[in-house]
Amino acid sequence: MTFFSPNPRYFCPICWGLGRAVLLAALWLSATGLAQTPAEIFRCGNAYTNQPVPGAECTRMGATPVTVIEGTRVHATPGAPASSAPAGVPSNPRAAAVSDAAPNTKVDSQAQRERDQQARQILEAELAKAQAQQAEIARVWNNGEPIKQGDEIKNPAKYQERVAQLRMGLLRSESDIAGLRRELARMGTVAAKP
Repeated sequence: MTFFSPNPRYFCPICWGLGRAVLLAALWLSATGLAQTPAEIFRCGNAYTNQPVPGAECTRMGATPVTVIEGTRVHATPGAPASSAPAGVPSNPRAAAVSDAAPNTKVDSQAQRERDQQARQILEAELAKAQAQQAEIARVWNNGEPIKQGDEIKNPAKYQERVAQLRMGLLRSESDIAGLRRELARMGTVAAKP
C-alpha cells in the first residue's frame, strides 16, 4: 500500500505551491483581522442599528444576527378622507364597506334591514342548492344499493368505497341543510322541510 508523499514520482511543484499559498493567505487573513466578527447590534426603541443613538435608550443585542420583517402598510383611517372624492361619497365600494364596518359607527335601521334581507336571500339560495345536492346524492344512493358501474362488477372493493363515499356525502349534505336551517331560524325565518 502506498500513500501520497512528496517524492519525485508524485511531486507537482504547482500543486504544492498553490496549497501553501492558500494556507498562508488564510492564516494571514485571520491574523490581520480581515475576517472580522459581525458588529454589535443595538436596539433603540423599535429600530435596530450598529451605532447607538445618543440620548435614546438603546440596549445592546450582542453579535447575534437580527431578522427584521417589515410590517404591512396602514391604509387610510376610516375617519380620514382616502381620496379627492367629495365628502360622503366613497371612492370605491370596498372602502364604503370598510367604513360601514368600522367599530365605532352605528348603522341605521334601514341599512341593517337591507343587510339582513340580503343575508337571508343568500342563506335561502344555499339551502335550495344543498337540498338539490342531497336529492341527487339520494337518487344515486338508491337506499344503500347504488347501481354498479363499469369495473365495480369485477372489483367489489371499489364498489364498497363508492358506497361509503355516497353515504358520507349524504350525511354531510344532511348536516349542511340542518346548519342552514338553524341559521335561518336564528334570523327569524324558518324554512319549511321538504
